[in-house]
Order: sequence, then structure tokens, then C-alpha cells
Amino acid sequence: MGALTPIGNSLNDYWDALIAGKSGAAPITLFDASLFKTQFACEVKNFNVEDHIDKKEARKLDQFSQYAIVSASEAMADSALLESNPNLDRIGVIWGSGVGGLKTFQDESKAFFEGDGTPRFNPFFIPKMIADIAAGHISIKYGLRGPNYVTVSACASSTNAIIDSFNLIRLGKADAIVTGGSEAAVNEMGMGGFNALKALSTRNDSPETASRPFDAERDGFVLGEGAGALILEEYEHAVNRGAKIYAEVIGGGMSGDAYHMTAPHPEGLGARNTMLAAIEDAEIKASEIDYVNVHGTSTPLGDVAEVKAIQAVFGEHAYNLNISSTKSMTGHLLGAAGAIEAIACVMAVKNDIVPPTINHFSDDPELDSKLNFTFNQAQKRVVNVALSNTFGFGGHNTSVIVKKFTK
Repeated sequence: MGALTPIGNSLNDYWDALIAGKSGAAPITLFDASLFKTQFACEVKNFNVEDHIDKKEARKLDQFSQYAIVSASEAMADSALLESNPNLDRIGVIWGSGVGGLKTFQDESKAFFEGDGTPRFNPFFIPKMIADIAAGHISIKYGLRGPNYVTVSACASSTNAIIDSFNLIRLGKADAIVTGGSEAAVNEMGMGGFNALKALSTRNDSPETASRPFDAERDGFVLGEGAGALILEEYEHAVNRGAKIYAEVIGGGMSGDAYHMTAPHPEGLGARNTMLAAIEDAEIKASEIDYVNVHGTSTPLGDVAEVKAIQAVFGEHAYNLNISSTKSMTGHLLGAAGAIEAIACVMAVKNDIVPPTINHFSDDPELDSKLNFTFNQAQKRVVNVALSNTFGFGGHNTSVIVKKFTK
């Protein structure tokens, strides 16, 4: 696995920050946000692309592709996959991104419309912008000739990519797939667009406490950026080469709300259906799940709907679960959210510790206070099975389940 996040620029740094309850939110440095309603975000910090990618090559890449390549490079090194001389025709890349090269689109549009009307465009404009290009660059770097594409389902994009990878391997179409997602939407168009939707927190006086899922005073999500990468591999293929195995993917579910362009179904119908589908796919009982990493964006409507869905799926077992929203620390990475949250689930399963939901100050009377939201501090417990939820605008819902690996 590999991670490049607002709270850590590597897998281990990310995990350590999650367990420590570190907030990645701070005033925006990537542009002058003084006139914006929201003036803070969860930016990737202390990142110099030239430490990872040649300067000339980096100029041909939007930042979302840079993030993808860096996280995938860490995952590939971690996996030692290429050291076993595998059949590269059977190793693929399935990546997720919600908006792709938004900064590239913004900059090229601005240059054209502020010019004299002469159509002078950077020849790399289109290849930098299109969402599929991150998957392309990863495959080119490593010569991976298996299935190669991008999934776009708003904030569910990278969980869709993980589920597709899982299914293609089960179908025998690939031995291993590099999967995950990346996003780099902390720019004028990204912030302005989400502000216009009234989706973002405007707690400019206290950015570090602005992402507060399940808190009575939550007022919207905090925009984040970064990437997460996972190498999914067929069991026998991994065992035969002596691979380091973190966990086993056992199920995935997908559903549609069929309700509203941006709002979730108020009773969490789609969220319920995707969790049930994942549990059925995994061939387990709901009572076998120990931890749910929720979508939990810190929006007034979304958090309530997801909790209703959890209670509908798990019944009395809901009170035995640990529930947490790591977006309280990372912010919302849009299309990359599912990837870094799946990584959090894998690490929780591997290490038997649940990362917290930070920034809880007051209970929401609409939420059952008997549920364990893992508020403010990580909790040690045996985590044999974990489920990760990711939902997107348009009513796209995805859930993936991981299990502790035993030979």
C-alpha cells in the first residue's frame, strides 16, 4: 500500500497520524483564499514533486497524476511485486478520481479567456486533464499491460476502483491490480464550486476542528487532497511468491440512491443496500463485522442518513461495532477518499486498533448516543473484519469489506 495524505506523506506516517488523532486542516496555501467563504482545507504538506518525479516529466502532469504516481510507487515498492518477474500482461491498473485535472482545466481556461482570443493551448492540456491519465501513467511506468482504466463516481470513485479490481481478479482476468485513487481539487474552482453548493464548513476561525462528523455543530465537510494506492493480488499468486499480505478483501457492494443530485436518501436507503450487498458478497453475517469506517463527511444530512443505514443493517450488533470517520482528520479527498479509508480499514485489521473520530464536542440528539463512534481517541480492540463506506454525489454508494489474513 501507499499513501500521500494531508496528515502523512507515506503509509506509515499516515497511519501514525490517524492513531494520534491529528488534524490535517489549515489555512489554504495553494492560492489566495481571502475572498472565499471557506479559507482552509486539508492540503498535502511538505511535498516536492521533484523528490519523486523528474522535473521535466512532472510539468506534463496535473497534480492529481503526480499524487497517483507517488502513492502507487510506494505501494509497488512495498509489494515487491516486480521482483518475482510476473506476467505483466496480467497485472493491471484501475484507478479512481472524481474530478481529475481540475487545476489544469482552470489554468488553461484562464489563460485563453484572459488572452486576445487566439487559441494558444498547451499541447499537454488534454492529456494532463483527463481523469483516466493517472492510470495510464502508472501502467506506463511499470509496463503493466493488464486491464487499465479509471472509475468516476464522484466521491465513491476509488472504492469502485477497488471493487472492480477485486472482481476482475476473481473472474481470472488478472493476477494483480494496482488500484486506489487521487484528487487535487484544492484550487479556486474546486473551493468556489463546493462553496456555492454550501457543502463546505466555513469555520475559518478554527480550521483544525472544522471537520467534526456526528457532532451537533457540524456545518459541512473540509476539502482534502492526496492519494492512496493498494495492490490487490490473487491469493495463490501472492502466496507462491511469498508476498507480504496485510489483509484479505472478501466483499464489495454497490448501489444507487435514485433520490437526489447531491443529497443522500434521508433514511439511508442506498447506504443500507450497498452494505447489505457487500455482506452478501463476502458470505458473512453482519455480526462478524467489528469496525465500520463510515463515509461520515461532517454534513448535517449525510451523517444522520448513514447512521440510520448502519442501524438498519446491523440491528442490535450496531452497539458492538466501532464506528469512526477518518475524514475528521484527513478532510474529504473526494475521489481518493475510498482509497485512503480502505487503507485505514486494512491497518485497523492488521494492528487491532481503530482510528478515532476527532473533533467531537457535543452530542447530536438525532443520533443514538449508545453507538460507539470512537470519539476523540483511538481504541484498541480485536478487528477481524472491517467495512468501509464511500458515497458520492449522484447517489453512488459503495462498500468494501476486508478481513484479517490467516494462512
